[in-house]
Amino acid sequence: MASKGYRFFIRIHFIVVLSLFCCISYAQDSSALMSVAQEERVEKAEFNAGNAIIHHVLDAHEFHFFSIGDFHASLPLPVILYSPAKGVDMFLSSKFGHAGHLQPYKGYRMVDEHYIEEQKALGVDSAAVAGLHAGSIVAEDGSKVYDLSITKNVAQMLLSAILLILIMTSVAKSARRNGPNKAPTGLQNLIEPVITFVRDDIARPNLYGKHNRYMPFLLTLFFFILINNLLGLIPGAANSSGNIAFTGVLALIAFVYILISTNKEFWAHTLWAPGIPVPVKLILAPVELLSLLIKPAALMIRLFANMTAGHIIILSFISLIFIFGNMSTVAGAGFAPVSIAFAIFMYCIELLVAFIQAFIFTMLTAVFIGQSIEPSTHGDHAHAHDDKHEIAAA
Repeated sequence: MASKGYRFFIRIHFIVVLSLFCCISYAQDSSALMSVAQEERVEKAEFNAGNAIIHHVLDAHEFHFFSIGDFHASLPLPVILYSPAKGVDMFLSSKFGHAGHLQPYKGYRMVDEHYIEEQKALGVDSAAVAGLHAGSIVAEDGSKVYDLSITKNVAQMLLSAILLILIMTSVAKSARRNGPNKAPTGLQNLIEPVITFVRDDIARPNLYGKHNRYMPFLLTLFFFILINNLLGLIPGAANSSGNIAFTGVLALIAFVYILISTNKEFWAHTLWAPGIPVPVKLILAPVELLSLLIKPAALMIRLFANMTAGHIIILSFISLIFIFGNMSTVAGAGFAPVSIAFAIFMYCIELLVAFIQAFIFTMLTAVFIGQSIEPSTHGDHAHAHDDKHEIAAA
């Protein structure tokens, strides 16, 4: 296991780099980039549960923890902008100020709802205004700006990758030090059963004796998703797994593995299925090709929807305290224990879901890869027989 540990780490870079670039590009024009101004407006007399929940679920240019009056406990993140006219500019997001007091900096402005309304009132081109979203950054002179900032989703993914490398490096060193004849200790004792589980219950049953080839990828996928799921449950952290760009990149990588694992027999059955009339083949071929795209789409939407839904439910229970509090202080205080109890219960469920969703994504990926390399039931039975012996030997 120790000798294969470093093969496992190399695969990490593939996921991290693609995830980083995808989320940076997603950050440029996405409505997910919410400014701190939204949370400040939520704290006004009339509590807006929808804005509060969306702000915490989606992306931002800082980690915001809480606000007390004019004090904002937050961790600003680097803003990296490229303008063809000005070149590259880098500074912290705190230079734009805080909610209600946003100010331009170096000729750039962070957009909020008030700015969008002002642009509409000034009669600015409707298409340009439609492209503005709270949290996006624009140049005051109207020139094109490319936002390459490190948002909190990107920062948390980098943290997850670092944690994954540190944990697995420690496990690999411990396995090498202990050898095969000594019982695992410490962190190795915690992680090794999970690695064995992925090998014996996910890879081996679905990959027809070729599981060793895909184990580094499947292990990286499982632990990377799991770490991001768990970090997302920390108050104030980013919900990376609930970001469609994050799940989309993982699904894209899985799709690439599915395609490179296919063989001639797979494409023959997909494009020109044997044993059926020609008119049916002409109808079935595009359906089969469409199913190839549906597989990664299902992976992407399943993880995104499940992780986002859990966070929204927890935040909804917490928001009920403030909703009842707006009606009556007594009602808010009286409902608080009930709301907190339900939120804690859902939080415990989310801890379980974090593991389940990492397992499901990895399992389905292994199943889809296995379908692309599965021995034909119509063809060489001897080849399938050899695969069974290979699985038993492994």
